Amino acid sequence: MASIDPDEVLDKAWADKSLLEIPATPVGALKGVSDRDGELLQEAFGAKALADLAELKYVRGAQALASLDAAW
Repeated sequence: MASIDPDEVLDKAWADKSLLEIPATPVGALKGVSDRDGELLQEAFGAKALADLAELKYVRGAQALASLDAAW
């Protein structure tokens, strides 16, 4: 199973969230994703929270294709 440090991917304002709270965190909490970017992701894909973004078929497809590169 992969591990990740939430401090590396979340803005400092969200760093104190528990692991149980993180899936419900707004997409704009990701480092490099502005609040406006989060709004656009919600408009385009319905992704309001990180869990929504992670479950998108487009994201899962991209992850699967990217992992093919690692397998070669």
